[in-house]
Amino acid sequence: MEAAEYARLEATEDGMWWFAALHARMLDAVARHPGPPDLPLLDAGCGTGGLLRRLAAAFPARPLLGVDIAPAAATAARRRSPVPVAVASVTALPFAAGSLGGVLMADVLCHRLVDEEKALAEAARVLAPGGTLVLNLPAFAWLLSTHDIRVHNVRRYDRRRAGELLVRAGFEIRELRFWNSLLFPLMVLQRKVLARGEAAESDVAPVTAPLDRLLRGVVGIERLLAGLGVRFPFGGSILAVAVKR
Repeated sequence: MEAAEYARLEATEDGMWWFAALHARMLDAVARHPGPPDLPLLDAGCGTGGLLRRLAAAFPARPLLGVDIAPAAATAARRRSPVPVAVASVTALPFAAGSLGGVLMADVLCHRLVDEEKALAEAARVLAPGGTLVLNLPAFAWLLSTHDIRVHNVRRYDRRRAGELLVRAGFEIRELRFWNSLLFPLMVLQRKVLARGEAAESDVAPVTAPLDRLLRGVVGIERLLAGLGVRFPFGGSILAVAVKR
């Protein structure tokens, strides 16, 4: 991403409702599918380290690692957490084959610098058998917007496309579900109607405290419903969980 977007990310990801919801969903997935528990979890494309901080708090006994292709982001992630973070591409991970118990990628495959098939092949290479891959993917190609341009996303996904990629890479799918569904109509309004034109910025920005509480409440209710087995037919994101054969 651009330097300005990394600065916005570092300034907002610890307190913004969206990142709290995203990270909670990914942590829930790791809790359900931990992979080999004695092997490290890798946040591949860790940005400025917000997810690493939450992983360290949620799984204090689990070894953690991070990589990001941007040196400034990796430096920020090291500054904000005790986790070792390397400067590397997700398509050329600096780890031995079969050495990791889990790989997490939060909105990484969609990036313009990422070859999605190579990234998944690398994840499969570094994971031990039974290791877990957790992906968050932006949903629906027709929802590509100024936000995506600002953060250098060039693709969005549907469930079939995501599933095909995972199977071709040698994974067995455990979960493939939409989320951020209750707020989806507002997301469409924001992306396709209100935030249009070259002057529009990304959605990575703080909101007022009352609005933040409201949005946290809505995604919290959705998370509870998901825990009860409710599945939604649409949403702003896709959460995919797969296991290396």
